[in-house]
Amino acid sequence: MLLVNLSREPFTLQRGDRIAQLVVAPVAPVAFWEVEVLDTTVRGEGGFGSTGR
Repeated sequence: MLLVNLSREPFTLQRGDRIAQLVVAPVAPVAFWEVEVLDTTVRGEGGFGSTGR
């Protein structure tokens, strides 16, 4: 465990202080396919972020 104090004030840890937390979260497996050309779709007409209006 690496701790860095980014303030100018001294910070002291005492034995038993809680300094970390473990979060167990599922990670879904993902598969990617590399293609030469993307198919044209109506959905992609407006470009990134377009609402179509």
